[in-house]
Amino acid sequence: MIIPIRCFSCGQLVADKYDQYLKLINEDKKTPNEALDSLGVKKYCCRRMLLSHVESIDEIMRYN
Repeated sequence: MIIPIRCFSCGQLVADKYDQYLKLINEDKKTPNEALDSLGVKKYCCRRMLLSHVESIDEIMRYN
């Protein structure tokens, strides 16, 4: 679905970092660990939010 705005555990903003994270992974060919470190995401709960997110909105919209 859509990336959550805030981390479920600590409440820190994570949605604003998602586009930059994807750019670092896809275009700059960084590892997820390097990308999250360069974005300043230090807490493991926030890292989990970005690492485990799956874009499924395109799959769901086909059945609408």
